[in-house]
Amino acid sequence: MQYGPALDRPNISESVVGVLTRKIVDGSLPSGERVNEVHLAKELGISRTPLREALGHLVAEGAISIVPRYGYYVAPLTLEEFTQIYQIRPILDPEALRMTGIPPAETLARLDKINKQMSAARNPEKIIDLDDRWHLELLAGCPNRILVGLIEQNIRQTRRYEMALMRERRNVSNASHEHDEITDALKAGDLKKACRALRQNMSSGFKPVAEWLAEREKADLKK
Repeated sequence: MQYGPALDRPNISESVVGVLTRKIVDGSLPSGERVNEVHLAKELGISRTPLREALGHLVAEGAISIVPRYGYYVAPLTLEEFTQIYQIRPILDPEALRMTGIPPAETLARLDKINKQMSAARNPEKIIDLDDRWHLELLAGCPNRILVGLIEQNIRQTRRYEMALMRERRNVSNASHEHDEITDALKAGDLKKACRALRQNMSSGFKPVAEWLAEREKADLKK
């Protein structure tokens, strides 16, 4: 069988997970839409076995839901789910930073470089990409890789909400100034202050997305 160019080998199922995640995030697989397994397998150039393995993985992450006898659906965007997802990062990230400790000078330099790129960026998708890179670089030295894996999973879960908001409103905020507060504290050797600033940074993005979701849900009730 010929495989689609977007898929890597030999880890076919893992590659499919990555492709499907991008399709969900960029709206190619819209929220609430049924996943057409036959068409999707053909598009990706794979059999339905690795496709279903990947879908099962995304079911576990909450991005896909399964309805008995009907198949797989892209999970809808809801205020309830977003609230529960977003409450996790202000807990996880500061703890991961506490375990990481003060990063070395070369890491702080990379953080400054990424943050300058983020500050100069105007494309909302680019801003989101750089923001995710900044946070993962900040926690790259965390010895608890399970904790970092949970943070990476949470990034994927919140990203589809951020991207959906971006597609409708194009007004993703730039949190580079909050990043500066974190790195300034780290450069001063104040880990506790940096953790507090990180907790605030991880809480600040909630309001615009939550308000947008509440408006959507209110409009849906009127239909």
